[in-house]
Amino acid sequence: MKTVIIIPAREHSTRLACKMLAYIGGKPVIVHTYKRAVESGVGDVIVATDSMNICDAVSRIGGDVMMTDRELASGTDRIYTVWLTLSQKYDCIINLQGDLPFIEPDFIKETARIIAETNCDIATLATPITDDSYNDPSVICPVVRFTSDNYGEAMYFSRAAIPHGGPYLNHVGIYGFRPETLEKFANLPQSRLEKLEKLEQLRALENGMTIGVGVLNKPSPIGIDVSSDLEKARAYYMANIAREAKN
Repeated sequence: MKTVIIIPAREHSTRLACKMLAYIGGKPVIVHTYKRAVESGVGDVIVATDSMNICDAVSRIGGDVMMTDRELASGTDRIYTVWLTLSQKYDCIINLQGDLPFIEPDFIKETARIIAETNCDIATLATPITDDSYNDPSVICPVVRFTSDNYGEAMYFSRAAIPHGGPYLNHVGIYGFRPETLEKFANLPQSRLEKLEKLEQLRALENGMTIGVGVLNKPSPIGIDVSSDLEKARAYYMANIAREAKN
């Protein structure tokens, strides 16, 4: 399948302003994420942003970037806007959240594989939670109806710790679409549960769309939501640089 990875990146996020431009190891978060997407080798990579500062940061490394309207409501709206302008057509569109600077290539490849090999409308990923982070409302827990050991369809997503008593999964901020499912989803109105939980994937479930969830038995990539996540990401970066130096 011919694939494009579109990374939505707005400058003024609610929980941590300018997080996409925060530096980790001398590079902005969005640059780390862009490079990870390119390294996956899955397809073309484009950053969709409302910010000239983000545009400049990506352009400086020779990355592809497109400006979008600041008033767009969600990341998916942003990638759909970019998709409509592309002269080249793709079989798979991956929405990779811009605040995942250390996402491994396997996560991106698995998302593309699910779209290619299943009949779900939308593909996404999760990882097992092995600590008490399920109590953190920034950790999104999916409930999955499994059809195999590591794959199933999402029944719900929540900022609450569900299902009661566990085991818990952590949703990873990546989605795969076919062109027709991206168009359908982007043109649906915001749903009641989406507004309550502030989770746009609930719009799909409330409208009868299926979300396939692949579970990777790996640590979740660090997502930058609040300032403590940024410090955690910087510590992770330094620890890995030190390890590489020893080797």
